[in-house]
Amino acid sequence: MKLHKLGYAYSIEVWQNKDIVGGLYGLQIGNYVCGESMFHEADNASDAALIKLLQTAHEKNIGFIDCQVTSDHIFRYGAAQVTREFFLNLLYRELA
Repeated sequence: MKLHKLGYAYSIEVWQNKDIVGGLYGLQIGNYVCGESMFHEADNASDAALIKLLQTAHEKNIGFIDCQVTSDHIFRYGAAQVTREFFLNLLYRELA
């Protein structure tokens, strides 16, 4: 809660009627965005949240999102596995 109040934590929620059925949350520091966790109770609910995150990142000119763990799921949306050196270069650039 404190990270959210400080403007670092974000969440994207997907609602169906009055029930939360999916979403994701993570942290943003400068232009560095990392996803921490996703969940779904309804088909494609986490996909809808991820698409919204990607759209928001594009609108804000955020260069990359750190997904932390690779999966077939995120590869469908354009994720790529990178070397540690490449990642650190991106990270330092986005935090600058």
